[in-house]
Amino acid sequence: QVQLVESGGGLVQAGGSLRLSCAASGRAISNYAMGWLRQAPGKEREFVATISVSGDNTIYADSVKGRFTISRDGAKNTVYLQMNSLKPDDTAVYGCYANNPIGPYWGQGTQVTVSS
Repeated sequence: QVQLVESGGGLVQAGGSLRLSCAASGRAISNYAMGWLRQAPGKEREFVATISVSGDNTIYADSVKGRFTISRDGAKNTVYLQMNSLKPDDTAVYGCYANNPIGPYWGQGTQVTVSS
């Protein structure tokens, strides 16, 4: 079993930056691809980014490409999402997941609010 806890959300002005962290416990996440999703009020949950087990491969949603960077630190058992040039449309609850083959592990999420 893997427990995921996100942190780093908050209120930021448009154009600002935040770094989200997803700390894992219970088991090492080194064998899992990891990712981030987000859900804005009244909208469907959407994919943000994913990173491979090795960390060599990443995929981003078109809406965040060039602005967000996903990374992982095996020693800290943590995944990060660096978010730059934030826009009001990025306002959402951001959650991380571990891509377990029999069903993903989810965190509780962290709120990101971008003011205009």
